[in-house]
Parts: sequence; C-alpha cells; structure tokens
Amino acid sequence: MKSMSAFGLLVTLGIVFGDIGTSPLYVMKAITGVNPTFDADYILGAVSCVIWTLTLQTTIKYVLIALRADNKGEGGILALFSLLRKLPRKWLYAVAAIGASTLIADGVITPAITVTSAIEGLSVISPSIPVLPVVIGIILGIFLFQSAGTAKIGRLFGPFMLLWFLMLGILGCTHIGDFHGIWKAFNPWYAVKLLAEFPGWFLILGAVFLCTTGAEALYSDLGHCGRLNISVSWLFVKAMLILNYLGQGAWLIANGPEATQGQNPFYGIMPHGFVIAGVVMSAGAAIIASQALLSGSFTIFSEAINLDFWPRQRIKYPSDEKGQLYIPAVNWSLLAGCLITVMLFRDSSRMEAAYGLAITVTMLMTTVLLAFWLLHRGTPRWAVAVFLLVYAALEGCFFVANLFKFMHGGWFTIMIAGLACSVMIAWRNSTRIKDSFTEFKRLGDWLGVISDIKADREIPKYASNVIYFSHSPDAGTVESKLLYSIVNKQPKRADHYWILRMEYTDAPDTLEYSVSIPIAETLYCVHIRLGYRVQPQVSLYLRQIVEDLVAEGRLDLTSGYPALRRRDIPGDFRFIVLHRLFSKGSSCRPGQRRLMTLHDMIARIGISDQDSLGLDTSSVSVETVPLIINNAAPRRIRHAGHQPSE
Repeated sequence: MKSMSAFGLLVTLGIVFGDIGTSPLYVMKAITGVNPTFDADYILGAVSCVIWTLTLQTTIKYVLIALRADNKGEGGILALFSLLRKLPRKWLYAVAAIGASTLIADGVITPAITVTSAIEGLSVISPSIPVLPVVIGIILGIFLFQSAGTAKIGRLFGPFMLLWFLMLGILGCTHIGDFHGIWKAFNPWYAVKLLAEFPGWFLILGAVFLCTTGAEALYSDLGHCGRLNISVSWLFVKAMLILNYLGQGAWLIANGPEATQGQNPFYGIMPHGFVIAGVVMSAGAAIIASQALLSGSFTIFSEAINLDFWPRQRIKYPSDEKGQLYIPAVNWSLLAGCLITVMLFRDSSRMEAAYGLAITVTMLMTTVLLAFWLLHRGTPRWAVAVFLLVYAALEGCFFVANLFKFMHGGWFTIMIAGLACSVMIAWRNSTRIKDSFTEFKRLGDWLGVISDIKADREIPKYASNVIYFSHSPDAGTVESKLLYSIVNKQPKRADHYWILRMEYTDAPDTLEYSVSIPIAETLYCVHIRLGYRVQPQVSLYLRQIVEDLVAEGRLDLTSGYPALRRRDIPGDFRFIVLHRLFSKGSSCRPGQRRLMTLHDMIARIGISDQDSLGLDTSSVSVETVPLIINNAAPRRIRHAGHQPSE
C-alpha cells in the first residue's frame, strides 16, 4: 500500500479525480434542463439529491468499501473479478465482462462530453465562436499525445487540479449568500420530497447521476495512488464539489428561471471578467479527465487480455513509471468513437442523454461482485444482504432513470458496450473450449525418445536450442502436438530442448520463474509467472534465465558444432510456436462450432502469437496444427469388399 504524503495527495488529485471533478460543468445544467420553469423547492431538492448521491454512492460504496477490495494494490472491476474467479460460481465472469465493457463505453463518451462542455463556455463571450472545430482539435491532440506517454506532463496534473478544485469551491462560496436557504440541501428530506412529488422523478435522477459517474474510475485508479491517498484527498474534493453545487443552486434560485434560461449555471456563477480564464481552466480539467479515462481504458484492456477476455494486443510502455502503458489499437478505436460521438450529438446537452446509462450498469455489476467479495472475506450474511439491497435499489433506480434516455442517445453507449461485451464473452468461452479439447501426454514417457533424437547423428541438427511453449496446467504433461513436432513432424535434433510454460497470475506485477531439468544438459522446463499487467517479453526473460543457469553451472551454452565450440561461440536459439486452428471437419455441437468460428474471426483484431510473446521474429518458426473437436465417435469408413476385375 502506498503511504500517504503531501506529494502523494497532490498526485492523486491529478490522476484520480479528473472525471468526477469535471461533473459541475454539466450536472446543474442537466437538472435545469429537466424542468426549465424550476422553483426554489425544485433546486433545493435537486442539490440535496446531488449531495446524498455523492455521499452514498461515492463516499460509502467506493471510498469506504470498494477501495478495500484490492488485488495486490490494484483496483477496478477486473481486479475485483480476479479475487473471485476461483469461486464455484462460474457465471461471475459474465458480470465482470458486462461491467468492464460498459466502463469502456464510458471511456468513449467522457472525453467528448467534458471537452464539449468546457469549450461551450466560449459562447458566453461570443455566440459566434465555432465550438465544434475547437472540440475536435482538442480531442485529436489528446489521443495523438498518448504514444508519447504522460510521465512529464502528468506532474502538472496535480497542481492544476488543486487550482481547479479551489476555483470550484471559491466560486461556489461567492454565491451561497445569494440564497442562504440552500444549506437546507444537506437534509435528505428535501431530496425525498422532490422525488416523491415531481412527476418526472426519473428524469431528475438521470441528471443527478451525472455527479457520480467518475466513482468507478476512482476505484480503477487504486493501483496508481493507493487507498489512503485517495480516501484523504476525497474529503477535500467532495467539499469543493458540494460548495460549487450549493453556489450554482443558490444562484439559480436567486435569479429565477427567466434570467438563467439557456445559461450553463457553471459559467453563470463566474464574474464576467473571469469567464475566459474559467473556460481555459475547464478545458484543462476536461483534458485531464479525458487522460485519466484513457489511461484507465488501457489498463482495462491489458487486464482483459491476461484474464482471457480479449485477444492479445500490442502494448507499449512510453515511460518507466508503473502503470504507464499504451495500446495503439485501443487508442485509435477510442478516438474514432469520440469523434463519432462529437459529430453525432454535436453539443453537450444532447450528449448528456447518451451519458450515464452505461456506467449505471458498471456500478450494478461492481455491486454484485463486491457482495460476493464481502461474503468471501467473512462479512456476516445479514450485512452483505443490507449492502446488496441498498445499492441494488439505489443503482436500480438510477438505471431505470437512465433507461428513459435510451432513445435519446443512451442506445449509443449501450451499442458500444454490447459490442465489447460480446467479444469478451465469446473470446473467453471459445478459449475455454479450445483448451478443453487439447490433448496432453505425460512428458516423462518421452524422455528416452528425446535423448535418442539428440544422440542420432542421422537426423540433421535443427538448432542448438529449440524452445516450445506449453499451455499445460500440469508441469508433468505437455500438448501431444508439441511432442509430435519434436518426434514426428521433421524430427528435430538439438543440443537443448526448452519447454516454457507461461502462467498469468492474479497479482498484477508478478515476474518470476522456476526451472526443472528432466534430462541433464538436454531438457529444461521453465515455468514463468507473469502478473496480468506485465507485458510478456519472452526473448528478454529467457536470456536472463539462461544467464542464471550458466552462472549456476547448470547449462553449457557453447555451441555443439565443433567449429564453433572450439572458439567458445554460444549456440543459436530457435522458437517454435504451435498455432492451433479450428478444424472444419470437427464433429461438435452447433453452439461450439459457432463459438470457434467467432474465435478465429476475433483473433484477427489481435496480434500474432510471436508478437504477443515478445519474440524476435527472425528466430521463430510457426507450425499450424489442426484443433479437432469431436463430441461423438467419428464414423469409420468400411471396406467395400473384393471387387471383381473387369
């Protein structure tokens, strides 16, 4: 766990709270949009809803409960699933896939709505300023910058967001005096009264929910900053947010619907001479919020890949800082989604209709997983039941409220989430089928054959070192196709045979290995354990392992060719990757056939096995082997009997 410090708190402000910190840009605007002829009771009740939503949803559920559900310091819905995936309830993977995919959809809409809401403030200065080109330019800049990493500019995020939150609080305080009765909003009775009496309560809840959409991102950023830093800095952030909402509410009540119609209350509480600075600050905060969502999206896909929810992608690390990663395919896909969002909806008011529905689903899925986590760690059943009942009811209301936005834009994020979720579930299930029909054999039964092949000079030497990859769950077995490649398919004589087993662990940053040597100076079995956030770089790791074995005297790396051995030249290495393709001749159920066909289609969006393992392509051979799935005994051809000659 990261220790708390003044610097840590400052960095946390810049990394964690960008999304939830920009919500004052559009929340009160959305609330007044529901009821343009509002009165004091309406605004008072709405602000009360905001205060208690931040308290119940963000403070209690996420800061006090969810942040404790960490997987070796990492947070987020997939890290939470990692803690539970060994439980007998196998269907929990679907809950995790739904939650992760809707969070990805949120990553598409958030940059669009935050940047658009910020730049629309320019219309206060001059209505003729073209907002859309500026928004598109900023969004392009955000995504194009990702490949360079954010290590340097990230140091500016904390101080900037500190100024941002101070600005929110100060602006709010300057207008609370416009209507002192706004303090009554801390009484939850006004929230209950509004929802009970206002006929469009579901529309109010849909608008109010926007104030807490960044709570899930807060949990996902646990690994960057640590629970203590997030918990303490949230006290400051929440205070500044509430002060700003109170100020906006008091300003609306004091000026009335006629004087405030068509205005964004966020900019309305600013002194006229400060609007340009306010727009600049808003744009900066929107960029930081977008950056946080993008970093979170890269982390989600990285975790999904290593949890078998997504095909392998090319992952780059722009800096040496922990957690800094960049996935080009994801970056350009999210950019396309953001640009489509901006061009489709064009202004933040219409984007608000698309915003919120997907993230309510994520929160519901997190609630389900948290309930099982609480049970798993020994929390009394009655306490878990209360937690589940309260938050399922609360988030269920938000979900129903946001469903009314479906035809007005909610369909867009649900479509994105549905596509991502379909890929996740199809890939995971097809991978499980593929693994279940892989035949394994005991390695010990083939040691003599391997020794004889090495000693047989009639067989041409294939390489000094031949390396295979095994996905066997048991160290004592290997795939039958692996043995077939060594023994039957062009018998491969070598000085050393290596069998590498890659295991992806629930711990995010694990990087360790162990070695067994079934045949001295001949066969080496290496077990490499990688955390789900560690990029496989097998060529590098194997070189380090070989250096360790040579230093320990357990390996003679010198080439077996006499001309090279006399000069102490080390032997060459050749990787062999067995690529299993689903055979169309398989006798399997229709559902399995469809899944395996989908598997081959989805695999095209990923990268090759050698690229995903970080192998030097100049020393890799790929052997394609058929994967035959037979659920029934194959029909045997019969001998037709003796046919008389003509």
